[in-house]
Amino acid sequence: MTGMATDCLFCKIVAEKIPAMFVYEDELCVAFADINPQARTHVLIVPREHVASMAHLAPKHTALVGHLMAAAAEVARRNRLDERGYRLVVNTGVEGGQTIEHLHIHVLGGRHMDWPPG
Repeated sequence: MTGMATDCLFCKIVAEKIPAMFVYEDELCVAFADINPQARTHVLIVPREHVASMAHLAPKHTALVGHLMAAAAEVARRNRLDERGYRLVVNTGVEGGQTIEHLHIHVLGGRHMDWPPG
């Protein structure tokens, strides 16, 4: 794994130092259930590389972000969320609601999503 932050919860999960049941994984990312679900299905897509947030992305991360979105779509398909709809959320920074400083995508489904969120 490239760029692991030693004090990062998600880096520890990616490195399997903290147990989590991966519902999807590949060479660039892992996915697991959120421990505080906000919908019937609530899965987190986490890159193996430590990137603190969307605000920390660089041009070299363009392919990674596309890959994370494709992984999120696959997780949604595996959970049959594509039949009725789902929401992808990326919180960035304190005011954006980010609580873990490691880029991640929330895949939420199994209930109606209201608008506006938050």
